[in-house]
Amino acid sequence: MTGDPLRIEVSRDLCRGAGMCTLLAPEVFDQSDEGVVLLLDARPPAALRAAVREAADQCPCAAITLHKPSPMPEVPEVPEVPETP
Repeated sequence: MTGDPLRIEVSRDLCRGAGMCTLLAPEVFDQSDEGVVLLLDARPPAALRAAVREAADQCPCAAITLHKPSPMPEVPEVPEVPETP
């Protein structure tokens, strides 16, 4: 696992207040007074990634979207061009 941050989005429109996210990752998710998800940390530290993934997997409404970091594209090596006399 790299140190690149995982980015989280939540849909308050999809959330039905089951509360699984707050049970599994309370450092990242909370619930409003109405019971709807509140995102506390959109880019949680690596130590919380497993809990965040579990929360997303367990969400019955699919209200949590995880965005993995995009890998940097590999830049091809440019061959040296010999100098012309």
